[in-house]
Amino acid sequence: MTEPSWLTPQEADVWAKYRRLRRELHRAQERQLLRDSGLSAADYALLAPLSESADGVLRARDLGAEVDWERSRLSHQISRMEKRGLVTREACAEDARGSMVRLTPKGRQAIEEAAPRHADTVRRLFFDPFTAQEVRLFGEFLDRVLAQVEAEALDTA
Repeated sequence: MTEPSWLTPQEADVWAKYRRLRRELHRAQERQLLRDSGLSAADYALLAPLSESADGVLRARDLGAEVDWERSRLSHQISRMEKRGLVTREACAEDARGSMVRLTPKGRQAIEEAAPRHADTVRRLFFDPFTAQEVRLFGEFLDRVLAQVEAEALDTA
């Protein structure tokens, strides 16, 4: 058996900072959305792709794939949002087992009101600490990591 290839102290530090950053950004997003719009991050995660889709409607399975959620989590969140009048569920014409999720006028208003303040928060917390050149480089770094992760996912599929 081969010896594990442990992270170097610098790598361990960077990895810990990345994990902390993910947690803190998520918390900041939750606080900002709830404070400014009454939406949760989960609400926003579903409203955004619906608002960008043709006619504000997506198949539930496509919406779930977009946000990378399990079917049960998606179903529970859609139910909560239906009760608040943000979305409706409809039968799928092509597949009786499937369902469509439609953005309601109230849901569209909610996302349109929340999006500008959310974008301001993302810019302030995530992009403002960087120069334009650093943002470009960071994007390139993320592309490389994503390519590595996606290639490995294909190898294990």
